[in-house]
This record gives sequence, structure tokens and C-alpha cells, in this order.
Amino acid sequence: MSIALSAAERAYRRVKDRILSGSLAGGELISEGEVAASLEMSRTPVREAFLRLEAEGWMKLYPKRGALIVPVPPDEAEHVIGARFLVETGAVRILAGTDRSGVVRELRAGIERHVTHADAGDVDAFTKEDATFHRIFVQAAGNPLLSAFYDTLRDRQLRMTSASVQRDHAQMQRIIKHHIELTDLIETGDVEGFSETLSAHLTAVHDLRRPPS
Repeated sequence: MSIALSAAERAYRRVKDRILSGSLAGGELISEGEVAASLEMSRTPVREAFLRLEAEGWMKLYPKRGALIVPVPPDEAEHVIGARFLVETGAVRILAGTDRSGVVRELRAGIERHVTHADAGDVDAFTKEDATFHRIFVQAAGNPLLSAFYDTLRDRQLRMTSASVQRDHAQMQRIIKHHIELTDLIETGDVEGFSETLSAHLTAVHDLRRPPS
């Protein structure tokens, strides 16, 4: 049996989804009234959603002016990618000593979904599939602490990847190519090759000043 979401929860999810997808860009000022009207609800649940989003660092509230969508801080991309690189390479190092046939099948199925979303031009679905692809092998490593930490990076990961693909839709084809290469390296257990390819992949997708290491 499904549980109906409260109005505040619905407002929170809708606005946060728009922030992560980039349809609400960093630096944009929005109002409670505008959001309430678009969601066909009163301002009270929207105000609750805004307070929650401010507490999480996604927006800054200005009384009588509105809510400012907080831009991605200049150093955040490098910090997020650095953390992802350490977790993902660590996970693959663990996997190298295990039977990887099941995770490889999952990864290849994910790549097929990537292709479908790219062909349809569905940036939102593609971005979420990208995050799922990387999470598959992190989770497969079987370390719940590693997986739990990695999941805390998901929202920032989605926002950054969405911004990259929105800037250049050709990124989708590059990501698919890189994911095929990463999957092949996981299959063969080539940890060093995976590390080098992942570093190049993350640097290219997120236009970093220096590669993670």
C-alpha cells in the first residue's frame, strides 16, 4: 500500500529535483508564491520545503525577496570527485579478488539503458543512470560503510553530471564509451587500468583543473 506524501514533502522533492537537474540554476532567485502556484498548493508547505533545502545547503532564504539557489562552490567538484575516485577505485580493488561475472552483467545492462536514454535525449534519466552505474560496482564490493558514504555524494554527483551534459550533449556518448571501457577493466580485474581510466573519465566529464589521484 502506497503512503501519500505530505504537501511539504512533495514540494521538497519537486524543488530539489529541479535543482539537481539544473532546471533551477545556481544563482537563480525563486519565490514561495511561484513554486506554490506551479505545484497548486498553499505557501505553507513550500515554506517548510524551502527551510529544509536551506538547511541542506541547496538554497539561501532572503526574507521578502525569495530563495537563492546556491551555486556549486568552486572547489566542490574537485572535492566530490576526489572522494568518488578513492571509493570507486577501492571498491574495484576489492572486486578484483572475487567473482565479477554478476556485476559485469549488471553494468552492461546499465550501459544499454544509457544508450536508450541518450538516443531519446533524456538528460535527467541519463544522469540518474550514470549515478546508478557507478554505484553498482561500489555496492558489489560488499562494504556497507563504503556504500553508505558513497550514497552521501549522490545528490552532488547528479547535479554535477547534469550540468556537464546540459552544457554539451555530446558528453553522453563520451560517458557511454568510458563506461564500456571501465566495465571491460572490471571484468579483467585490471585495477591499475581501471584507476587510470576512471581518473581520465572523471576529469573529462567534470572539466577538472587536475585529475584525481
